[in-house]
Amino acid sequence: MPQRPEPHSREPHSPVNAPAARRPWLIQGGMGVGVSGWRLARAVSVTGQLGVVSGTALDVVLARVLQTGDPGGHARRALAAFPLPELARTALDCYFREGGLPDDRTPMRTSPRLRANGGSPAEVLTVLGNFVEVWLAKEGHDGVIGINYLEKIQLATAPAMFGAILAGVDHVLVGAGVPGQIPALATRLARCEPCVTRISVEGQDEPLDQLFDPGALLAGHLPGPLRRPEVLAIVSLPVLAAYLARDAATRPDGFVIETSQAGGHSAPPRGPMTLDAAGEPLYGPRDHPDLARMAALGLPFWLAGGQASPEALAAARAAGAAGVQIGSAFALCEESGMARHLREELLGRARAGTLTVRNDPGASPTSFPFKVARLPGTVSEPEVSAARRRVCDLGFLRTPVRGPRGLLYRCAAEPVTAYVRKGGDPATAEGKQCLCNGLLATIGLAQRRPGGRTEPPLVTIGKDLSFLPRLSPDASPYTAADVVRWLEPGTHAR
Repeated sequence: MPQRPEPHSREPHSPVNAPAARRPWLIQGGMGVGVSGWRLARAVSVTGQLGVVSGTALDVVLARVLQTGDPGGHARRALAAFPLPELARTALDCYFREGGLPDDRTPMRTSPRLRANGGSPAEVLTVLGNFVEVWLAKEGHDGVIGINYLEKIQLATAPAMFGAILAGVDHVLVGAGVPGQIPALATRLARCEPCVTRISVEGQDEPLDQLFDPGALLAGHLPGPLRRPEVLAIVSLPVLAAYLARDAATRPDGFVIETSQAGGHSAPPRGPMTLDAAGEPLYGPRDHPDLARMAALGLPFWLAGGQASPEALAAARAAGAAGVQIGSAFALCEESGMARHLREELLGRARAGTLTVRNDPGASPTSFPFKVARLPGTVSEPEVSAARRRVCDLGFLRTPVRGPRGLLYRCAAEPVTAYVRKGGDPATAEGKQCLCNGLLATIGLAQRRPGGRTEPPLVTIGKDLSFLPRLSPDASPYTAADVVRWLEPGTHAR
C-alpha cells in the first residue's frame, strides 16, 4: 500500500497564491454534466478569468461524443495528444462511429462502471475523458483552466484528477462533501505516484482503500513529474473551511463559499430539516457564512450563489473575498453546453417571469437538495417523471454498501425492487430522480431506450436570474465574454 501522502508544497507564483491584484476575480462555475464544457471554459479563460469544466461523467461524455461521430473532430484531436497512443486507441476502437449512429433510435453503447477494487476499463475511460476535456479547454491560449468534481463521486476521484493533471489543469475545485483527501491526492498524482482514495462505505465505520497506480495505467510510460494543480474546496460555511485548513494534509489552496442560491446541489440547512409551504428547505441565520471568519483563515476565497452583479462582486471584495464564482449567467450564454432548445426555453420563461426553480430536498439520490427548473418535456413534470422507467445504468451516485456476500452498490434512483434487495429503505427511494441520465440528456447526449423512448432531460439552474435584464436588456443572445465585461470592476453595465 502506498505510504501516507506527505503535505503538499505550494507554488508561490500560481494564480491562486499570487498577490491579490493578480488573482482571478471571477470563477466560472463547473455546472451539471457538460454544461460547463470545454468551449465555455475556454471562452472564459481567454478573458483572463478562471474557466472551469465540469468533471462529472466525462468518461460517458467522451464515449457518447465519439458515437455521435465527433463533429468537428475535437475529441479525436485531443486523444491524439494523449501521452500513450495505444490507450487512446482503445476508446476510438470501442466507441467512435464515423458519421454517428445510423438513426436516432439506435441506443448508445454502454460504458463500464467504476468499482472500488479499481483497475477496470472504466478507469482508463475516466482518465481519457478528463484529459480530453481539459486539453481542449486549454488549447491555443495561455489562460488558466479548472475542473470541478463532486466529492460524493469518490470512485472516480483519482483517475479523473490524473487525466486532468496529464492535460495540464491549473485548478481542481471539489464540493458536495468534505474534500479533505484532495490536496494530498493532487500532490501524488502530479508525481505519478500510486495513491489511495478512502471510499466511504455505508454502514461501515472504516472506509475502503481504493488504489490507483498511474504507472500501471500508463504501462510504465510515465511523463515525469507534472505540475500540481491548485485545490479549491467548495464549502458552505467557515466551520468546514476551518476544519480543512487546520492540517497541512487537508488544507486546500483556497475556498469557494457557496450558498443555497447556487444551482445544482446545495448544502442542506444546519440543524433539523424544515420545509416551507412550497416544500423547499428553509435556511436561517446559521446558514449565512461569517466572512470575517473566512478572511481570518488567511487563504483566498470566492463567494458563490446569487453573486451575478457588479454590486455583488464589489461587496464580496470589500468583505475580503478574492472575487465571486458565477454559474447561471454562464449556463445561459452562447458557449454553454446546455442543449439550445432548453436554454432558449429557460431564457424565455425567465424573462417572462414564468420560470419556476424548485430547491427539491428529495430529487437527488444524495442527501443534498437539488435545484430543478420546471420545463416542458423534462422530468420536472410529474407525468414525464412517472412515464420514465427507473434504470441505473450509469451509476455515478451509487453508494458502496457492505452486503452479506460482499460489497454492493446502490442508488436511491434505481429500480425500487433492486434498491430494497440491497438493503435500501423504499421510503427513501420515493421521488428520487436519475440525475446521471437526466443531465446527459440536458446536453443532447440522451440514451435511447427500447420502443423509441429517449431519456428526458433534467435541467438545473440557480434560483436568482435577476441578472438577465441587466446583462441582456434587449433579450438578445449573449456570450461568456459579455458576462465578464458586464461584471468587470471599473466598467459600466451594458
